[in-house]
Amino acid sequence: MKLVRYEYDGIIRKGKLVDGFIYPQEEGPTFPLPLEEVILHIPIEPTKIIMVGLNYAKHAKEMGFATQRPEVPIIFIKPNSALQKNGGKIVMPPQSQQVEFEGELGVVISVECKNVQKEAAVDVILGYFIANDVTARDLQPKLGQWTACKAFDTFLPVSSWIETEFDIKSAEITTKLNGEIRQNSPISTMLFSVEELIEYISSIMTLMPGDVIITGSPPGIGKFDEGDIIEVSISGLGSLFNEAQKAL
Repeated sequence: MKLVRYEYDGIIRKGKLVDGFIYPQEEGPTFPLPLEEVILHIPIEPTKIIMVGLNYAKHAKEMGFATQRPEVPIIFIKPNSALQKNGGKIVMPPQSQQVEFEGELGVVISVECKNVQKEAAVDVILGYFIANDVTARDLQPKLGQWTACKAFDTFLPVSSWIETEFDIKSAEITTKLNGEIRQNSPISTMLFSVEELIEYISSIMTLMPGDVIITGSPPGIGKFDEGDIIEVSISGLGSLFNEAQKAL
């Protein structure tokens, strides 16, 4: 099932997308709406966005880090103000001359939870989506940490829906820059699985309904420039398209 947030008659509601029609899940129109008659909004409304770094060995290698699995996952936070919708512009900040893409899988939490064991993690997952962890790479070594180089407005584009039925074991993530493949990797090669990430993160913080975990980037990250089109696709989830523009 594809869960969406859509705008119709100036009001944003939640619904599900089936065969090109939106079926409302909240008070409002009771009839299905053709997709072309609504505006799709960012489908997630998290209280927090937890990012995972260096979760693919080959990506760790290309970044100059050790490739063996660390003792615990590397996590950090992105602000909600970094979110951007599918089709929206990625605004390249004047502070950076090297803005890069990182295609990733996102996971949405369904219920308030704490200290979730990995064996029970499936019970707290609402669904999955596609994300692009945009990074001002040239600011990263200067600052010595990851928050500022990844926290600019529009630096987290996400796909148009949350997919509740997803075969993660066979899925692949692919990122194209202007139609050329730059990233292509099975999601199963993550160092820490989704279940392990939920277990670790929920041992630290309470996860709330709608919170998201962005699970890390495979190898092949790269720089993009004004006017470039970045497409991140995950088999079974669809595609995320965004064009880059310089700050006005």
